[in-house]
Amino acid sequence: MKFPDNLIYNKEHLWVKVEGNTAYVGITDYAQDQLGEILYVDLPEVGQEFSKGDQFSEVESSKVNSTLMLPFSGVVLEVNEKLDDEPEYINAAPYDAWIAKFELNSPEELNDMISASVYEEGLE
Repeated sequence: MKFPDNLIYNKEHLWVKVEGNTAYVGITDYAQDQLGEILYVDLPEVGQEFSKGDQFSEVESSKVNSTLMLPFSGVVLEVNEKLDDEPEYINAAPYDAWIAKFELNSPEELNDMISASVYEEGLE
């Protein structure tokens, strides 16, 4: 399993890629492996605003349904529409298959995220 160093992670198995005041969010390689085949991704709506800890998406897989909680506050700028037709793209390329792109409301909330090495250690 891979955990790119240019991303930050949380214990709920989400990754975040930060570019300025913008953040992409997806699920980790570990999470997609544990979920099995991804069958459906409930995408948020562009313009929708979320607070830290709010449910922003749900992923249905061959094993379980998982609710995804946003690790920061933000507004949805874009969703990955490819996941509507190909939800299994998350299984094939979890770090390319971001779910949504957000404008960060409070970038300091990302201080709760962890590095790739700390995330990987927590899985052992």
